[in-house]
Amino acid sequence: MLPLIKNETLKIVKKKRFHVIVLILLVLIPVFTYAQMKTTESNREKFKDWRLALQQQITDNQNSLASARVPEEWKKYRLIMIQQWQYYLDHDVDPSSPNAVTFTRMFMDNSATLFIPLLVMAIGSDLVSSERTTGTIKMLLTRPVRRWKILLSKLVALSMFVGLIIVVTFALSYLISGIVFGYGGWTFPLFTGFQINGTDVDVSAVHPVPQWFYLLMQCGLIWFTSMVVAVLAFMVSVLLRSTAASIVTIMATLIAGTILTNMSSSWPSAKYFFMVNLKLTDYLGGTPPPIEGMTLPFSLAVLGVWAIAALVVSFLVFTKQDILN
Repeated sequence: MLPLIKNETLKIVKKKRFHVIVLILLVLIPVFTYAQMKTTESNREKFKDWRLALQQQITDNQNSLASARVPEEWKKYRLIMIQQWQYYLDHDVDPSSPNAVTFTRMFMDNSATLFIPLLVMAIGSDLVSSERTTGTIKMLLTRPVRRWKILLSKLVALSMFVGLIIVVTFALSYLISGIVFGYGGWTFPLFTGFQINGTDVDVSAVHPVPQWFYLLMQCGLIWFTSMVVAVLAFMVSVLLRSTAASIVTIMATLIAGTILTNMSSSWPSAKYFFMVNLKLTDYLGGTPPPIEGMTLPFSLAVLGVWAIAALVVSFLVFTKQDILN
């Protein structure tokens, strides 16, 4: 099994797609760092104290609640955020204190739904289909190795690169942003445990955790969602013979999921789509779910079912399909 995994790992490395992913991160993270720096400077010029800036955010959102032009769904979201901001204000904690760890947390959080899944898709969407296109799958299947072992070795190699993508994204975000914001902030307190009940926020279970621990939980949830996307991309790669078709299918699904998430509040059944459940990190910060009633265990269960179903389909099709023709 180990030689098969090594072989699949070398194949991924030789395609140089991981190198492209690192290059994309090296280009985009400095851009986002610069944008965050300009935003921080603007806030410092406008507000000398972060408390004034946060209070202004609360006031602006409170005023918008009286406007008839603001949709009811937005009013609900803003009302919940007002309560959370007030909680931070009452406990004298700046939720957006500028430092490398805070920037990394915010970057990872904003990347969890689309950006990181797209990076994962670049690795997993052609593991099988590309070998059909080049014809190397025929040579591989002539070896005295069971098909399920070949597919399992590809899956293990993919999971290794999923973890590597998350680690590299985290490391580059921290190292690059630290040049501007400094490398502190590991012990900065963050509050988690907000429970959303309609438009009310239950703070009875809220407790502070150091930012390093929050990041650990965040990266764990991002790894889980990324693995689900990777497994689904893996299944598409098994089902489709064309590499281009595999990539387009997964990319279209992820982008459509982002649109669906913003429109799903009026369609309760949409909560069973995997795309709507990808933003697991929202549950840590107390952000309202896209559909009322969704919880972290529910989203984990939905994503788990999709991943298991994708694995079953992948192995059944690969082991039974006439790939040599």
